[in-house]
Amino acid sequence: MTAGSLLIETADAHGAFPRLGREQLDLLHQYGRRRRTQPGEVLVSEGDRDRDFLVVLSGIAAIYEGYGTAEQRLLRRHGPGRFLDELGLLTGQPALTSAVVAQPGEVLAVPVPGLRGAVSRDPRLGDLILRAFMARRELSIDQLTGIRIIGSRFSAGTRRLRDFAARNRLPHTVVDLEEDRHAEQLIQQLGVSPAETPVVIIRGAGVLRDPSNAELAQALGLPPADPAQPAREVQDLVVVGAGPGGLGAAVYGASEGLATVVLDAVATGGQAGASARIENFLGFPAGISGAELADRAVVQARRFGAAIRVPVEATALTLDEGYHIVSLDDGSQLRTRTVVVATGARYRKLDLPDLEQYEGTSVYYAATLMEGRLCHQEPVVVVGGGNSAGQAAIFLSRYTRSVRLLVRHHDLGRDMSRYLVEEVKRSPSIDVMLDTTVRELDGDDGVLRAVVAENHDTGERSRVPATRLFVFIGAEPHTGWLQGCLELDDQGYVLTGQQLSAAAGRPGWSARDVLETSAPGVLAVGDVRSGSVRRLASAVGEGAMAVRMIHKHLAATE
Repeated sequence: MTAGSLLIETADAHGAFPRLGREQLDLLHQYGRRRRTQPGEVLVSEGDRDRDFLVVLSGIAAIYEGYGTAEQRLLRRHGPGRFLDELGLLTGQPALTSAVVAQPGEVLAVPVPGLRGAVSRDPRLGDLILRAFMARRELSIDQLTGIRIIGSRFSAGTRRLRDFAARNRLPHTVVDLEEDRHAEQLIQQLGVSPAETPVVIIRGAGVLRDPSNAELAQALGLPPADPAQPAREVQDLVVVGAGPGGLGAAVYGASEGLATVVLDAVATGGQAGASARIENFLGFPAGISGAELADRAVVQARRFGAAIRVPVEATALTLDEGYHIVSLDDGSQLRTRTVVVATGARYRKLDLPDLEQYEGTSVYYAATLMEGRLCHQEPVVVVGGGNSAGQAAIFLSRYTRSVRLLVRHHDLGRDMSRYLVEEVKRSPSIDVMLDTTVRELDGDDGVLRAVVAENHDTGERSRVPATRLFVFIGAEPHTGWLQGCLELDDQGYVLTGQQLSAAAGRPGWSARDVLETSAPGVLAVGDVRSGSVRRLASAVGEGAMAVRMIHKHLAATE
């Protein structure tokens, strides 16, 4: 064993590789079985879907990427007391790596249902495993393991696949055909023509040629929409949108016995899922990343029996024989007794003529680990004056020495929480430019070099060096699919509760429950609702409150 291998075996980053204690092992023994292992035995192969939770009792298990190929890479080793796998085991995704016996011994194999039984008896064990799994997922992202996306950075398809992988927190590597001289040779070896790019290589599942988001999701084991589901099967609750409000409704609905389905067109977590650090959410004094919060909520909702389908987009909402019909973009429909609309709002874009050519290569609408890694020591500009912009600026300052925060008004504290304002001011890497707007983008071939900014007071324009631009300038509701179905305000947000009385302007219209829309049995929560507080905790609370109102509605209709 080399010194490097020893380092891999013993290192533990952020609690990713804890060792289980005797009491924890005794509990797991009640749900699993012991078995002997042999040198070279493959315990888990990349791409495996149906696999057990494995604990090393004796011997050593080695973790490889690309095991058995010319690109085989040893990642780490696990000795007695350590357990294998990562977050995908709990979410039904294929294994990202292979586990091979390096030294013979024994393992304890616990089926996933048995693991759920064990952690329900010992919540501390469940928290230990979940924390380790999420830390390992972050390590996989940082180590560039997982799928490979090969395509041109100028290709809309490449940008789409990269954004989808990033939003869904899928470990991936992007190989740029414009820069990597070996990439073209590789796709020729795969028998792929230029018209078939971008391609995605998934070990254990083959090569996908210019796949749609849904095709990639299915290959990776993300829960896709199921066209085979009987069209007239009735759900108790369909939640449209898997942001904090939608996930809150899913957890409470499923835990209270409602047959619950959650839909999202892109990824779980919504805008909050792209937040690098949320520091004002109750119960997390040290803060929590949006990705971790979303992953925890997904695991929790699935444990209670909620079905989560990503990516699938709702295209219409209609009423048929007393049931609500949610039409989906794959042509299928869901029939349900109640609906929670939690589609949130999408960030607005800068009004610049050449913006599109830089999107996905230099212009972003989220600041996650993926984007942070791209900004290593490069100058970046963040546009916006709200909490999202402040969080992004602070997060990106860890990766580069120069962050310019451009705010269109003169008061940083107008839309930003005070704790964020103070942290922004304390950071030596962040330079705040007030009363400033981006007027032009300066670059070539889709690569940004600088932005041209204008000061509103003086009218003076300046060239601000920037290779990456992050935009957080407010949002607009995602309610196009509800036009003609629900009553909306003049900005497109869903009207609820007493707002409907004022909007109706006619006698006999009675005020409804605070979250109920103009269609009985359809509720709206979170940012999509007119007059919402626009805070994470509020969205989660509204999701929980919606379930209470759903029970009230169902009792009345029955």
